[in-house]
Amino acid sequence: MDRQETIEFLMDHYENPRNKGPLEDADISLTGGNPGCADMISMQARFGKDGKIEEVHWDGEGCTISSAAASYVTEITQGLTADEIEKLSFEDLIEQLGRELVMTRPTCATLALGTLKKGVHEYAMHKRAQD
Repeated sequence: MDRQETIEFLMDHYENPRNKGPLEDADISLTGGNPGCADMISMQARFGKDGKIEEVHWDGEGCTISSAAASYVTEITQGLTADEIEKLSFEDLIEQLGRELVMTRPTCATLALGTLKKGVHEYAMHKRAQD
């Protein structure tokens, strides 16, 4: 994507957020923050019987980059297993969001994914302890 396409992509996710709002019966619900920007993002997810995320939502307030990234993260993690989510790379996310624009705010760009990864890790550890 060129610079203008990247701006349009981020603005579309910011102005038309995907999967924003609370998720009922979530297996994961965790809030993360970015003190430097006052971003607060809550990630919720529910796993299906097949071990894949059947639904993932986000909520909260943040800058354009953190909100757009949260929206995008819900799209790319839908249908993934806990292991697949834990293996997602922050570097790849930054590339997909548009490195040139988001590298000035990497903490904002990775807040949602980091929060989701932490929640997924805690969920997986808890599930293993039960098995």
